[in-house]
Amino acid sequence: MGEIKNSGFQGIFSSLINRNPGFIPIITDGDEKEFKNTEIPDILPILPLRNTVLFPGVVFPITVGREKSLNLIKDVYQGNRLLGTVAQRDHTIDEPNIEDLYTVGTVAEILKIFEMPDGSTSIIIQGKKRYKILEFISDVPYFKAKVSSFNEIIPVDDNEFSAIVGSLKDLSIKTAQFSANIPPEATFALKNIENSTFLINFICSNTDLHVEDKQCLLEVDNIKDRGIQAISYLVKELQMLELKHDIQKKVRTDIDRQQREFMLNMQMKTIQDELGGNPMDQEINDLKERGKDKKWNDEAGKFFTKEVDKLKRLNPTAGEYSVQFNFCQTLLDLPWNEYTDDNFDLKNASNVLNEDHYGLEKVKERILEHLAVLKLKKDMKSPILCLYGPPGVGKTSLGKSIAKALGRNYVRISLGGLHDESEIRGHRKTYIGAMPGRIIHNIKKAKSSNPVFILDEIDKVSKQFHGDPASALLEVLDPEQNNEFHDNYIEVDYDLSKVMFIATANTLNTISPPLRDRMEMIEVSGYLVEEKIEIAKRHLIPIQMENHGLSKNDVIFTKEAIELIIDGYTRESGVRELNKKIAKVIRRIAKKIAFDESYCKKLVKDDIREYLGVTEYSKEKYQGNDFAGVVTGLAWTAVGGEILYVESSLSKGNGALTITGNLGDVMKESAMLAYEYLKSHAEILKLNSEIFSSWNVHIHVPEGAIPKDGPSAGITIVTSLASAYTRRKVKKNLAMTGEITLRGKVLPVGGIKEKILAAKRAGITEIILSEDNKKNLEEIKGIYLKGLKFHFVKTVTDVFDIALMKAKVENNLKIS
Repeated sequence: MGEIKNSGFQGIFSSLINRNPGFIPIITDGDEKEFKNTEIPDILPILPLRNTVLFPGVVFPITVGREKSLNLIKDVYQGNRLLGTVAQRDHTIDEPNIEDLYTVGTVAEILKIFEMPDGSTSIIIQGKKRYKILEFISDVPYFKAKVSSFNEIIPVDDNEFSAIVGSLKDLSIKTAQFSANIPPEATFALKNIENSTFLINFICSNTDLHVEDKQCLLEVDNIKDRGIQAISYLVKELQMLELKHDIQKKVRTDIDRQQREFMLNMQMKTIQDELGGNPMDQEINDLKERGKDKKWNDEAGKFFTKEVDKLKRLNPTAGEYSVQFNFCQTLLDLPWNEYTDDNFDLKNASNVLNEDHYGLEKVKERILEHLAVLKLKKDMKSPILCLYGPPGVGKTSLGKSIAKALGRNYVRISLGGLHDESEIRGHRKTYIGAMPGRIIHNIKKAKSSNPVFILDEIDKVSKQFHGDPASALLEVLDPEQNNEFHDNYIEVDYDLSKVMFIATANTLNTISPPLRDRMEMIEVSGYLVEEKIEIAKRHLIPIQMENHGLSKNDVIFTKEAIELIIDGYTRESGVRELNKKIAKVIRRIAKKIAFDESYCKKLVKDDIREYLGVTEYSKEKYQGNDFAGVVTGLAWTAVGGEILYVESSLSKGNGALTITGNLGDVMKESAMLAYEYLKSHAEILKLNSEIFSSWNVHIHVPEGAIPKDGPSAGITIVTSLASAYTRRKVKKNLAMTGEITLRGKVLPVGGIKEKILAAKRAGITEIILSEDNKKNLEEIKGIYLKGLKFHFVKTVTDVFDIALMKAKVENNLKIS
């Protein structure tokens, strides 16, 4: 058997029209009746078709290739020219059996036979009416079968049917316009078919549908239903064709744009070559020339060469070109192995540090130690220092002085509120807007690989879902690791081991232990009044006068005036607020000078009150020991040390304990601990133990608006309770600080220097401390300790012996 197939619309209009230009395969309205009246014999030769289905009234050519089919065509053409066409279920089968054929087909008449130049045979057939195969009676020399014909149901030509036909025609025309397999003549043929039945059959037969879908349409008896079902198929096909058309149009547009850009770039390159060179090539050559002068290490040098070669291969108009160019420039801007020479004149370094900052002896001593060792051993790794203390004491500005003393460049970054690890390590350059981290960025800004690098507010680093910046700083601040610091942006290790990192913090509590372990902690405590006076004279006043355009002869600050500003208008450990107040005074004087008003050049206390108004703070003064139960304690705050008072009073009752004064949990526990200690050790003070169940006790710490917490008021509270119960007053001009245990031990506390300064300001002459705090006094300059007497105790009993005076009258507390 050979092959039998249909060529669709293209076959109709190319084969028929090209061979016989006068032939148009359209059936006129007058032929419909003739098809209905066509007599069909009971037995028909059956011609299998693959890839198509023939409908009544439709004319199209078929190429005949099977031997059986050729015999069938010859016999039928010599007879009545009628045969039965039926579609194959599977078009891939060359030798179909009876079960491979559908049972409903179309009776066709052979109109013409063509012998083609290539030796093949083509026929033109026209469908007449549908039939159903009842049974096959022979398959030699070709298929023959008993058949039963049946007509189609022609609907009434109403508005609904007309709408269906119109929709079907419009969809077919649109489909023909989008399909590359349908020639333009198809649209002409569709527009000229006037018979609705033939139009529906023509479209169903020649539309590019699957054979299964066409067979379903053929088996529909009602022409109206067949039209509706054909519309559903055509809508899907049209949507698919439109989608393909949009995709092809988009691809064609992209290709056209790329070709246009390529041609323009080639023309531009030719013009640039004629004018004397390509700017892009010149940029790359400049990068290479700059790279020759850099002191690359082996890895960085090879990496830079590879990145420049990559830049050369990129299209200058591509977005990636600018990203790669900026990356190469960043590599060039970094000071690879470029170092400034350190100034090893230790006397000059000491003078510079002393000129810029008054006090801070421990910090200055550590810097000079580093310089001395560096002078002896040239390749020593830089230390990583952490200056911690209250605000305004000069931690940040000290970094500039260190850089000046060493002769190094100075850079600073603020870590306050930093919450993204990429701020430290940078972003990978594949991201849009990627840039190096702050460490590498500031090294580039410093233009040397050994600057003094200030990490300001390291205790303010926060942790969020973006990562933990504190963990990223571990590599930066580890001398054993930072010689190979990896920034995600530059993708090559950078040596930070020669950088002198100095971190600053207000408190150590929020710094993670691993990070704290990598730094050398140096405490920068608050200043004495005398130190603040010297700082104001040497630094603050000259700077503010220069900033406001005054000369040294325009105003003179007396010591009494400066001391009033410090005591009456500031409450801080540092000098930041003092600087603001001095600036305010100088502004008022500048205004008087500008208005030619008279003023007193030598400022005294009355002048300060005129310029700054009523004093904002009263100096902390010792309030005496007139009442039993009142004890002076010492406390540490973020702005320095302060004195506080603990008051205890008794009232008739059942032994209830009341604690007031805005105290924190730790301080409340200290009060309860002191009360329980007295109850269990009443015999020490010669008290009747039953007295505690007969009297209520109230403990109060004044200034209730200010929160207070911590264990250092333990001995103050227990002494206050002991004084109240025994009616023995506390020794004059005495203050104390220390933590107590339930066994009566006195434990050491912190902030000793600040507390001593507060005691001196308040006029205290004697201080009680734990025995273990004795070592802290060895680190404090003698000027701070002058005029003070210290009592070092081990137990609460020692405190009572020192603090409580002997009672002049007998204890009159009665047991009720």
